[in-house]
Amino acid sequence: MASSARYPVPAADHRVTDVVKGSRFITTAARAADVETAKSVINGIRREFPDATHHCFAYVVGPPGDSRCAGSSDGGEPGGTAGVPMLSVLLNCGVGDIVVVVTRYFGGTKLGRGGLVRAYAGSVKHVVREIELVERVEFVEMRIEVGLAVVDAVRRLVSLNGGAIEAEEFGQGAAFAVRIPEERVSSFEAAVAEATGGRGRVRRTGASGE
Repeated sequence: MASSARYPVPAADHRVTDVVKGSRFITTAARAADVETAKSVINGIRREFPDATHHCFAYVVGPPGDSRCAGSSDGGEPGGTAGVPMLSVLLNCGVGDIVVVVTRYFGGTKLGRGGLVRAYAGSVKHVVREIELVERVEFVEMRIEVGLAVVDAVRRLVSLNGGAIEAEEFGQGAAFAVRIPEERVSSFEAAVAEATGGRGRVRRTGASGE
């Protein structure tokens, strides 16, 4: 299983089309950082293709291979022929925070259980193979209070640790609101302590991902 701090996620929505014995399978993949987003994508596809024969879906919210927040639906196809095969592909594709909807227009020829499993799994493999990915990074939001003499040193430390400064305040001292990658937080805190001689104050204020 991938690290919960960093893992590949869809960079943008992507769609592919496959035709199997006359049936058209339109597969849409999108990023879904939570279940509500996944449901919104699924409902949006249903509205976009209201006359389709079936809308089958699967999603994995969280790191690749993590089934704790995953779901699927056969969308009216025979039980186990669509949703489960689609979810199996997602859980093994190395991508997290992803929802996939396969919209089927029946072409007049029945595919049988085996044919349906291959068609739905193949459609998901197709879209995952083509989709552009970015790395999701878990950030920790922090507030740092230091003396004015070490302002430049703190700025350098934020940059060296892959973080970003979101706000700065100056008075008798300086305060920074920063975001630091989760896996760099401990080393960043240690570096700030060293740079300030232990006089700097560092407080974690939240977490976010992108």
